[in-house]
Amino acid sequence: MKKQELVDTCPGLQGFFGLAEADITPTLDIYARNWGAAKQDRYQEIHRPLCMQCLAISTTKDAKALFLLTADLGWWKNAADEQQIRQAILSACQLTEDQLLLCLSHTHAGPVICSTDYDKPGGEHIVPYLQLLVEKAITLIRQCTENKVSAKLTWTYGTCDLAANRDLDLEGEMLVGFNPVDAADQTLLVGLLEKDNGEKLAVLVNYACHPTTLAHENIALSPDYVGAMRELVRAHTGAACLFLQGASGELAPREQYVADPAIADAHGRKLGYAVLSTLTGMLPAGEALLYTGKIPSGADLAVWTRAEYEMPDTIQAMLLTVDLPLKPLGAVEEIEQAWTNCQDRVLKDRLWRKLNTLRSLGNGNTAKAKLWIWKLGAVLLVAQPNETYACYQQQLRAAFPDTILAVVNIANGYIGYLPPASLYAKTMYAVEQTPYAKGALEILIESTISALQTIKP
Repeated sequence: MKKQELVDTCPGLQGFFGLAEADITPTLDIYARNWGAAKQDRYQEIHRPLCMQCLAISTTKDAKALFLLTADLGWWKNAADEQQIRQAILSACQLTEDQLLLCLSHTHAGPVICSTDYDKPGGEHIVPYLQLLVEKAITLIRQCTENKVSAKLTWTYGTCDLAANRDLDLEGEMLVGFNPVDAADQTLLVGLLEKDNGEKLAVLVNYACHPTTLAHENIALSPDYVGAMRELVRAHTGAACLFLQGASGELAPREQYVADPAIADAHGRKLGYAVLSTLTGMLPAGEALLYTGKIPSGADLAVWTRAEYEMPDTIQAMLLTVDLPLKPLGAVEEIEQAWTNCQDRVLKDRLWRKLNTLRSLGNGNTAKAKLWIWKLGAVLLVAQPNETYACYQQQLRAAFPDTILAVVNIANGYIGYLPPASLYAKTMYAVEQTPYAKGALEILIESTISALQTIKP
C-alpha cells in the first residue's frame, strides 16, 4: 500500500437535510390476510404502530432535494396501486421521478395494500387507506422541505447475524425456512445524520432480512422486527431511525413463522444492538484516521492520527430502465378461470397474486424494470422494486470495494423475486413465484455495475 493511500474515513455527505415522521397504523377492520395458510382475514390487536418517515437531502437549503420515504408496509400486489400513489405524490409536490424513493420495509404483518382486494372482508377500507398514505407522504415531504438544516450524513459497515439463509433443500424438496448449512450475507450498513453541532438527527439502517417473524397464526398488526429495532436505536441515540430493506431474497431470521410478538421484538433488539455497536465504532463526521509515520519500538509501530477532512457536498440522481426477460406467463383469462374454479384457499391465494402480476406485465417477452441510483457525496444508494437475492448486493459491493453502497429492495414498486440463474433448475417458491426468466438477475447486476461506473465518486 502506498503512503498516500493510508487514510481511513467514514464517507458521507455535507448538505441540508429535513426529517419528518407519521403514524400510518390502519384500523383493525382493514383486510390483512398476507399468508396463504392464515385462518383469519383481520388482525385482532396492534403489536406496535406502523410508521412512515421522510428524509429530504439537498446541497443547500433552497436547492432541489431528493426525498427518501420509508414505510412499514409489505409489498404491492397490484402495480397500478403503487404507480398511482407515487404519481400523486410526485404531482402534488412537483417532483421528478428520480427525486423520490418510496421504500417498504416488507413486513408480513401489515395490512393488505391491494385495491383489487376490495371484495374481501375488510377490503372496503383498502382504497381509503391508500389515499391516507398519499396524504401522509405529501405532508411529510412538505414538512421536510421546510425544516431542512445543515448536517452531515456519514456511513460505515457493520455486521449482524439476524439474517440466515432460508432456501432449505430437504432431501431434494425445496422449502422456505431456516437453512443451517448455507451461509447468509449478514452485512449491515449504518448511516448517521448529525447537525453541525453534533446533535444526532437520524440513524439509517440498511440490512437484508425478511420481516417474516410473525406469520399465519399471528393476530397482531406489526412492523415485525423493525419496530423494536427502531425503538431501541431511538432510545439510545435520541434520533429517528429509518429502515431500508436490503437484497433479502433468500434471507430471513432463523426463528420465524410464529405468533409471539416477543420473538419479533427479540429479533429487533438483536439488530438494534448491532446498529448501536456499529455507531460506537464510527469516526466523527468530518474526521479521518491518517497515517503519520512510524515509531521504532519493540516493533516498528505505524502511527495513525485523527485529522479533519472536507466532506463532499455533491448530490446526483440517476434513473435507468433495464429490460429483463420474462417467463411464458399464460393468458390473463386462463389464470382468471383457474382462480374462479379453485377451491383450495392456499392455491387460490397463489393464483390471485399471479393474476395481479400478470395484469401489470402483459404478455410481452420482457419487462422494463427501473433502477434508481443516488450519489450522496462519497456514498452510492441503489434502489429497485424487486426482491433480489443477496448476491445482487454482494456483487455490487465486490465490484466497488472502496465505495460504500446502500442497496434497497422493494423501492418504487414491486413485481417479484430475482433469484440467481443457478436456482432455476430447482422446484422452489422464488423461482415459481417470479415472472422473470432465468438470467434476469444477472442482467440487472451487469446493468447496475455499468451504471455505477459512470457515477462512482
